[in-house]
Amino acid sequence: MNESTQLSLTRSKFFLGELQSVRAAREFARALLREWELSGLHGSVVLCVSELATNALLHGAPRDDGFWLRAGYDGAVLRVEVRDGGAGVPCVGEGVPDESGRGLMLVAASSDAWGVDRDPDGSGSGKAVWCEWKVP
Repeated sequence: MNESTQLSLTRSKFFLGELQSVRAAREFARALLREWELSGLHGSVVLCVSELATNALLHGAPRDDGFWLRAGYDGAVLRVEVRDGGAGVPCVGEGVPDESGRGLMLVAASSDAWGVDRDPDGSGSGKAVWCEWKVP
């Protein structure tokens, strides 16, 4: 990114509630990282997008509703969030060998911060699960 570029970038895309959407969300994230010249974060960001998109499909809103992937970069912090219409709030598992909560353990370990915002658009439902990376 050259110095004349204004650093307040945001992109979002809607993905259908189908398994192929996880791969499409990863590709969308990869394209943004290339465009924003943040390839050093590639592995962590793509892993987190994959986990959050999978969680949205498996535990979020009904499959017909799909999910939104939103990314923002202000020159210091990259934030990625996945929004779905589900009411449940995800939590990190206790490290047990089953599948529940392990994805969020990876998100927590791969990002600088993560969290959940309930009702992010003021519609009275849904959530956004987000993670952030500090960019040197």
